[in-house]
Amino acid sequence: MAFRHKVKFSPIDSTQLDQNEVYFFLEERGREQKFRFHDYDEIYSRPGLYEQIFYDRLKCSSPQKVAENLKKTLDANQQPITELRVIDLGAGNGIMGEVLRKYGVSRLVGVDIIPEARDAADRDRPGIYDEYYVEDFCSIGEPVRTELKDWTFDCLTSVAALGFDDIPVKAFWEAVNFIKDGGWVAFNIKETFLDNSDNSGFSRFIRELIFSEYLDIHQIERYRHRLSIDGMPLYYFSLVVQKMANIPENFLEECDIN
Repeated sequence: MAFRHKVKFSPIDSTQLDQNEVYFFLEERGREQKFRFHDYDEIYSRPGLYEQIFYDRLKCSSPQKVAENLKKTLDANQQPITELRVIDLGAGNGIMGEVLRKYGVSRLVGVDIIPEARDAADRDRPGIYDEYYVEDFCSIGEPVRTELKDWTFDCLTSVAALGFDDIPVKAFWEAVNFIKDGGWVAFNIKETFLDNSDNSGFSRFIRELIFSEYLDIHQIERYRHRLSIDGMPLYYFSLVVQKMANIPENFLEECDIN
């Protein structure tokens, strides 16, 4: 039987907090510590904790949903998923990568900003990624940029990582531009990011981008991403879009993104 961590959720109504502010308590060796849901370095360093919180207790379904919709879109366009060369942005400990491997993608490269994510992927899902980069996509070094270009990616995936300052707008913009024209981008976003009432920089960028000349929407679906700590459903959109051209840097300025 897998080790079970002693986890207790916050007593505060989660509707009073943004998703990246929700926290939990973890008891270890008789000592209770408080962590936010987005304290990924602490969570990944503890085997099984991420899965226990987000998949066992909160029933996250996003990796399967996004991968399934990507496969359906490719099938409709008579393109085999087994030929994809994928970069998985915000790869974490490899849950999305594991799903993509089951679909038989040709090449799979993970990217995350913290070394704890790569360490956890190597520990929990060894061999899932052909390569795993710990890199800040807001300031990519030239050697890494050259290596990434050499992979000739034709698909980008990013699951449960966009918005909330986890992956900034500039990082997502950089990642999209590594995908060759005619390639695919499959990702998910919180449902409010498509609402005009959301004035955050990421929301403005996404709304402008998915209806721009640079991307062509093939599939969009609202679905239950996971449960909140109160047991209420949190809804996201799953999107599969085709990249038509590189997004120019001045597009960020036009969206008023700092």
